[in-house]
Amino acid sequence: MALLGNLISRSLRIRKSFTILTGTPRSYQQQVLSRLLKKARNTHFGKHYDFNTIANSDSSYEEFKKRIPFHNYNQMYSRWWKFCHEGERNICWPGKVKYFALSSGTSESSSKHIPVTDDMIKSVKRAGFKQFYSMQNFNLPSNVFEKGVLMLGGTTSLFEQGDYYEGDMSGISAKNMPKWLSFLFYKPGQSISKRKRWEDRIKLIVRKAPKWNVGTVCGVPAWVLIVFEEIIKYHKVKNIHEIWPNLSLYIHGGVSFEPYKENFKNILGKPITYIETYMASEGSFGFQARPDTKGIKLILNNGIFYEFVPFNEENFTEDGEVIQGAKAYMVNEVVEGKDYAVVLSTCAGAWRYIIGDVIRFTSVKQSEFIITGRTKQFLSLCGEHMSVDNMNKAIDEVQKKLNITIKEFTVGGEMHEGLFAHKWYIGCDDKMVNAQEVIKSIDETLVRINDDYAVERTSALKNVFIEVLPSSVFIDFLHVTGKFGAMNKFPRVLKNKQLNQWVDFLETKKIA
Repeated sequence: MALLGNLISRSLRIRKSFTILTGTPRSYQQQVLSRLLKKARNTHFGKHYDFNTIANSDSSYEEFKKRIPFHNYNQMYSRWWKFCHEGERNICWPGKVKYFALSSGTSESSSKHIPVTDDMIKSVKRAGFKQFYSMQNFNLPSNVFEKGVLMLGGTTSLFEQGDYYEGDMSGISAKNMPKWLSFLFYKPGQSISKRKRWEDRIKLIVRKAPKWNVGTVCGVPAWVLIVFEEIIKYHKVKNIHEIWPNLSLYIHGGVSFEPYKENFKNILGKPITYIETYMASEGSFGFQARPDTKGIKLILNNGIFYEFVPFNEENFTEDGEVIQGAKAYMVNEVVEGKDYAVVLSTCAGAWRYIIGDVIRFTSVKQSEFIITGRTKQFLSLCGEHMSVDNMNKAIDEVQKKLNITIKEFTVGGEMHEGLFAHKWYIGCDDKMVNAQEVIKSIDETLVRINDDYAVERTSALKNVFIEVLPSSVFIDFLHVTGKFGAMNKFPRVLKNKQLNQWVDFLETKKIA
């Protein structure tokens, strides 16, 4: 293992010495679109929308936009993917779909079945290697690649359903991982990761932690924190580095890391490197490629064509649904500092698919961006346009200001005295937390960073309320709603049915 690690480190140094010629973002994406159209032209979807004509057009992207509508998951599934699910071939992508990734997201109650083709599995692998090679840009210990990689994802068990498999994307990736890589580096190993219950996996990881020489951890911040805290508690140590002294890298994604950064500092024994990645059941889209930058670099030449729709009232309904005919732009046409909803066309047969993420480009030249929220998780009862990014900044600031640890939070909107109000639910286990100081700080931060919020706080947004809860309440809610596990995130904004479900759940907690 040490020899292999040395070879990997050496290959990175050799690669760094070469100058690699690259194309422009536009040329990469034009090539990707052309390849997708040509490969899928004889599918049912390709024939229906006449991909031959689009591919042969002098302005293929304009023709592509004109002919193909936007799709959310329900539209894509009911019109096309359900036939893939039933075993039919050549529906949206050549051949038969062998895998379906199960994804519930943060706003839907039932599981989504996302097709995962052989070409998408190759795309995900290539993205992993691209990120691996980008590690040369970071100041990492030379022996980091000789250590184990702890991946805290969903269960790697796949469920055989006749002639296809379904399960977490992490399970599909693990099934297609080279055996030598899994044997040498992958922790907690297949015997533990195949356990279906997340609680069982946590217990085994906690107990076996000292036996592993972990150098890198990957996973959603909230769940990684839970595992680290359980390890520290079980083995009666002061910090996680007493268990894993060589831990030097944390690769995270799924949610903003800002609200969790202070929490991580409290359980580490020394500083580590944090690298953000952007992947979902629909594919692997990018990663942080440069140190000391917040931006994620989009992978533009890997079987995924991206479009960006300005996230505003002209293009989206109040419920976060895209309006057909909304203007969409290629990566070279976007503007820095503006919010866009991400639209995908992929080598897994997604076409003009609204994935639900909202991003903001920090560097168009570098194709770098930050994730600012979800199309259905912006709170705007009266024009305050409060994004998840705003919320994260407010939470990060109140933690630093009041020296408290907030492990989870969510926000709902409600009518109040004929106008409107926000209600924050804060998961904090610190004793003697002054709730009014917390909400005062949050409100002041939002007024400072969000002009629309500041205006509405003087008029229609009558009040801002808070309820401080034990952090375990948030975990319990995920339990009862069937979303407990490493791949699930607590929604930052609760609306309609989900908000009612949350309020009812809190009432049962009070009664108990």
